[in-house]
Amino acid sequence: MKCHYEVLGVERTATQDEIKKAHRKGALRWHPDKNKDNPEESHKNMQIIQEAYDTLSDLQERAFYDKHRVQILGGGSDYKDDSVNVMTFFRSGCYNGFNDDPQGFYCVYSELFNNISEEDRKFVDGAYEEPPTFGDSLSDFELVREFYGWWQSYCTKKSYCWLDELYDVRQANGRRVLRAMEKENKKVMDDAKKERNEEIRQLVLHIKKRDPRCIAQKEKQRVHDEEKAVADKASREEARRKRAEEIEMLAEQAKEDNAEMDEVGLQRPFLTWTSISSKLTLCYSNIQTARRMTTLSIALCARSSLNQIK
Repeated sequence: MKCHYEVLGVERTATQDEIKKAHRKGALRWHPDKNKDNPEESHKNMQIIQEAYDTLSDLQERAFYDKHRVQILGGGSDYKDDSVNVMTFFRSGCYNGFNDDPQGFYCVYSELFNNISEEDRKFVDGAYEEPPTFGDSLSDFELVREFYGWWQSYCTKKSYCWLDELYDVRQANGRRVLRAMEKENKKVMDDAKKERNEEIRQLVLHIKKRDPRCIAQKEKQRVHDEEKAVADKASREEARRKRAEEIEMLAEQAKEDNAEMDEVGLQRPFLTWTSISSKLTLCYSNIQTARRMTTLSIALCARSSLNQIK
């Protein structure tokens, strides 16, 4: 596997603009329309270029990649225990297509998280809470949401007690030295746990960003939000229209009433549009005040009853 920076032909200090330009240049070079004689190689190179761009254009993913680049490219050869090597699963080459085949996206990652769960099980005394499974291409999205929600907050159950050898506490000369040794050993184990948690959580984010189920749900949510926004706007406009009609109707009624009273020699103040609107607003305000007073009265009565019971 080539380094993402090498794929795009940029330095590791490249800016986001430089990365974007390099991606555009590579995509144009290997576009299928310009490589009709070799479509397979064109498709393969386009995938590699896109994978490199997806990683380096995301600041969080890029920071993680920079920190673990040697491990990802070398397959994490510096592992010192028998943990599942998750670094190899940051590469698109670890699966073959977004399908349910044995080497497909869903089977590969499903097996991976099952293995991680089995590793943790060995370090749990008593009942073990089974984590949500990865599922397949037909899984209900609520199950998919549950999976990512749980694994994005993953905490390893491993104790990393095999790292408790930085200082041999048996050689401690006095209680003070013993406590210092134990503190340093614990720090090493805690750092190992933290690093493992970061690896798994970052891998989960990496997979989620590329999961067709999440991409489809995101698009579905976008369409739903747009439709809801349109419906809400129409509802508000309809409410304003009805209010305007009511005010106009009241104004017409007021004119008719004034005309009738003038005919019989009675005097009545003429209601203008502004006065009608003000009266409606005042009426609404009084209703809201009455509701709040009613709620307050109920709360006071309840408190009084509780005091009597006590």
